[in-house]
Amino acid sequence: MAEAYPPSISDGSSSDNSEAGNWLQGDQDDGDDFSEQETVQVISLMDDKVFDDALAMVTYCKEKYGLDFLGVRDRLGLDFYGSIKLINFIRQKVHDGKTVKPDDIKASDLEDDSLLKPVLEDDALIVCLDDLPAAGEAAPQAREIKQKEVPAVDELLRKNAQLQEELEKLSQQFSNYRLAVQQTLDQRWGEDDKPESSKARAEAPAPAPAPATNGTEKKDDSPPEATYYFESYAHNDIHETMLKDTIRTNAYRDFIYNNKAIFAGKTVLDIGCGTGILSMFAAKAGAAKVLAVDNSAIIDKARENIFNNGLDNVITCIRGKIEEVTLPVPTVDIIVSEWMGYCLLYEAMLPSVLYARDKYLKPDTGLLVPSHTSMWIAPVADEEYVTDNMDFWRDVYGFDMKAMQEGTYANCRIEHLPDAAVAGTAQCFRMLDLHTCTKEDLVFNEKWTSTYTSKDKLDGFLVWFDTFFCESRQEQVEKQLTWKQWMDVKGKESVAFTTGPFDKETHWRQGLMLIDHAKQPKGSEEKVKEGARLEGEIEYAIPEGHHRGLNIKVTWGLEGEEGEKRLSQMWMCH
Repeated sequence: MAEAYPPSISDGSSSDNSEAGNWLQGDQDDGDDFSEQETVQVISLMDDKVFDDALAMVTYCKEKYGLDFLGVRDRLGLDFYGSIKLINFIRQKVHDGKTVKPDDIKASDLEDDSLLKPVLEDDALIVCLDDLPAAGEAAPQAREIKQKEVPAVDELLRKNAQLQEELEKLSQQFSNYRLAVQQTLDQRWGEDDKPESSKARAEAPAPAPAPATNGTEKKDDSPPEATYYFESYAHNDIHETMLKDTIRTNAYRDFIYNNKAIFAGKTVLDIGCGTGILSMFAAKAGAAKVLAVDNSAIIDKARENIFNNGLDNVITCIRGKIEEVTLPVPTVDIIVSEWMGYCLLYEAMLPSVLYARDKYLKPDTGLLVPSHTSMWIAPVADEEYVTDNMDFWRDVYGFDMKAMQEGTYANCRIEHLPDAAVAGTAQCFRMLDLHTCTKEDLVFNEKWTSTYTSKDKLDGFLVWFDTFFCESRQEQVEKQLTWKQWMDVKGKESVAFTTGPFDKETHWRQGLMLIDHAKQPKGSEEKVKEGARLEGEIEYAIPEGHHRGLNIKVTWGLEGEEGEKRLSQMWMCH
């Protein structure tokens, strides 16, 4: 999404740059001009149904799935912490698509302290554990949910969705009213006398209500994860971060302004428009019509930004998912979108761009901006980083806090490492031509090789991407060319950028995947020496139940090693 990389990856750093090694997490949407009292929402252990209390949820799971959470707890004699482990054990099983058999759960399954780390962020069930009846205590009858009452939950969810739609309409009406008042005041106090705004605003009506998504009212049945994703883009902070990334924003601006002949008189679609910056670039470059689409409440701010800059006669703002809205035109000439996420594919926004490409972009002549992206991997050796960020927990003012270290190697970290930390030759393992690639191309397993150049121990791997802006869909980018090499070939007017460690830092930084040597065969870290030829595979996969997440698995070994001789580890990006 334009100007955004939200939330839900663990170890967030959206509000505290001192934790830059962790994934960003957005704030919860505060509802802009409206607010409502926060209620507890307990998500089912077995599916995505939401309940107002823990007892209703466990009763539902027992009656529908045969999962007697209280029975297992009492049979194993679990205390508070044991109950937390049981919750996370079950959620992990469901997340991995494995069958949960209550009678087969043993105390030994819950010995691992890593189960104290919530599988589901902000898991309300853990907070509500004390609300459940103690061992041997009968559950209050009034709070039981019979099977015949389950449809009532669906009815409540339906009514909630309707109320949300009504709230959105009221918010839109208020936004339009506010803009109309602003226009009137500008005229009264002489703002329209300014040369740069008189012509643009003199005849401009207040912004019209956002076009309907389609001919019929549609219930938003998005899972909680999708709702949180779009809500995370409703706040200013995340957009400010993106706009202040000059590498990113200048690249889009330079390509659009340097190619005004391409944009002049054209119809442009901006997917995930955010504050409207790319739409305004396109309008300034001479586009005849720009359609700015975003499913976040930020679209209201974009509409104001566009109106205040006198571009509302060119740009139309539409709120909704690109897969669900109905555009006022059958085709577009250009699609511009800033869809890239951490490690390129985190957030899974690219499939939405590809959907719009196949439905709206003119065949043969239509242009995607940007047009290509390449993905790179290199080995890393940075003993200082590991000591400061990982080994730190083993001696905290003289205390061993290894419990805090649990799971830290399982997550991909977002860092901008110094180029000195790169411990081998980098290789491009995937090139995406956005005019031709498909959704299936975004899940893959690719081979990679590298010559190890460091005298230090191999600590992990670094992943980043380069982005290219071609002037026509026929133009190709060779896979092994870096962004800089491609620009040298193309000339000074070409536009590309990198998120890699050898150039200026961007807000994407790089994906750092540290090897958990404690879980690898003993002595394996000593195998890789300076000059060694490494080879292996890198796999990108979407975790079940979290379609905007990303799992990255790397296998590696010395040249010629195959099968079990190779080492492997998976890192989670969610």
